[in-house]
Amino acid sequence: MQVYNVVKFKVKPGEEAAFLDAHRNGKAKWPGLEHGVIIKTGDQTFCLIGTWASQDAMVAARPAMIKTLDSFRSVLEDQGNGRGVTDAVSGEVVLAL
Repeated sequence: MQVYNVVKFKVKPGEEAAFLDAHRNGKAKWPGLEHGVIIKTGDQTFCLIGTWASQDAMVAARPAMIKTLDSFRSVLEDQGNGRGVTDAVSGEVVLAL
């Protein structure tokens, strides 16, 4: 069963290029990631959307994803309400459109 993860980020003013650069040139080529995109959702806000073969593959890649996050954490704003600098969700596909 295919799994997706979605991670919402709010980037500090003037740090958008640093945020995007932290994912370029294979820096976000995590083991098990089938496909990933970053979309701009508003001023200073972005979402990373990843496609994984399974929940196990995504869970196994978490240390690598955290290592990537640590490389650009300083350019992110806290999202409040205890979320920290990311707001992440994931789950299995229940309906393909």
